[in-house]
Amino acid sequence: MQRRTSRWMIGAGLTMAGALALTGCSSSFGGTTSGSTGSAGDLTSDSSKSLTVLIGSSGDAETKAVNAAVASWSSSSGTKATVSVASDLNQQLAQGFAAKKPADVFYLSTDALAGYASNGSLLAYGDSLANKDDFYPSLVKSFTYDGQFYCAPKDFSTLGLVINTDAWAKAGLTDADIPTTWDQLETVAKKLTTPDQVGLAIGGEYARAGAFMAQAGGNLMNEDSSKATANSAEAVAGLTEVKKLLNDGVLKYAKDVGAGWGGEAFGKQLSAMTIEGNWITGAMSSDYPSVKYTIAELPAGPAGKGTMQFTNCWGIATDSPNQAAALKLVEQLTSKDSQLAFSTAFGPMPSIKSAASDWKAANPVLVPFLNGADYAVGTPTAKGAADVVTELNSKLESLKTGDPQQILDAAQKNLEALLK
Repeated sequence: MQRRTSRWMIGAGLTMAGALALTGCSSSFGGTTSGSTGSAGDLTSDSSKSLTVLIGSSGDAETKAVNAAVASWSSSSGTKATVSVASDLNQQLAQGFAAKKPADVFYLSTDALAGYASNGSLLAYGDSLANKDDFYPSLVKSFTYDGQFYCAPKDFSTLGLVINTDAWAKAGLTDADIPTTWDQLETVAKKLTTPDQVGLAIGGEYARAGAFMAQAGGNLMNEDSSKATANSAEAVAGLTEVKKLLNDGVLKYAKDVGAGWGGEAFGKQLSAMTIEGNWITGAMSSDYPSVKYTIAELPAGPAGKGTMQFTNCWGIATDSPNQAAALKLVEQLTSKDSQLAFSTAFGPMPSIKSAASDWKAANPVLVPFLNGADYAVGTPTAKGAADVVTELNSKLESLKTGDPQQILDAAQKNLEALLK
């Protein structure tokens, strides 16, 4: 399983080993489009042109599922469409836009949205979707730029608390002890910590520590990434809680127990708990099938429940000669039937509310992850924010001896610079 570090934009299919983590491409956007506003008013509709679909795939299961869905739509619509798998999605997107020959439809991460939207490369078609009201509001916010809903969220992931049930029972804990507050998390993490196993292990990065910030009512930026809020009292309180757990010895970063990411630390039973996303189930079944575990929602903090949300959308190029067909394809790919089929094939959570009950029935163990959709916060979408997070992550590595206020003051300064 690929390690997840500063590359927080996690795409579909991360239940699969070797998943593709999308990196920030804020400095590599292509040129502007010719004579287009990027708005979905009058869509191009050259039916003589076939559609091209560019994806970043986690493996054969995802590739086959997307190919099948696109082929089915192509057969029923009469419009030819082909799927290509990128070896480096961000690079190939940038090259396509620069050459004014982008794919018609493509995977797009939240941190790439602002750059491509601001230079006119993206069609803002979100409000034209027949199913626009079915998407979770938090996902819509992640793909809204300058007041426009640009693209349909294709799926998403959240973080949950993953618990080793054997270690739990050995520590004398029961279902009644599953933590719902920070104090309770501290208590059970202490009971679970032994000379051979730390109570909780996570990746030392914003994409995990940010959940504590959310539980305290903070985040790096406000909902539409128009204002930096990194050094708010709430954000500092969240990071201070992580520091406390580290200094109490009940939380360790995955690298400090000899693991590449939280899932590996948990799977190797170097930790009794971890905070990870729904992709961990694939790693557990393939790499650590003998480890028994359960999943709970993350404990609430002073401001209530909070978790991190990771998502991609289906982007449509402004330069597409057949935007109308591209829109219809995206509507099909984000339909209830398609999203449930994708979930069965390679594990992502559907981005639409109408699929929730069916998905929960098929994935009862994973329900806590989907419950997180109601209170999840997204990562910053401002152009260049991914670079700021990379620098923040380097400082979080030494949080145990660092000053949360100073760390977040630096992030605040860097984020404010992006908005000038």
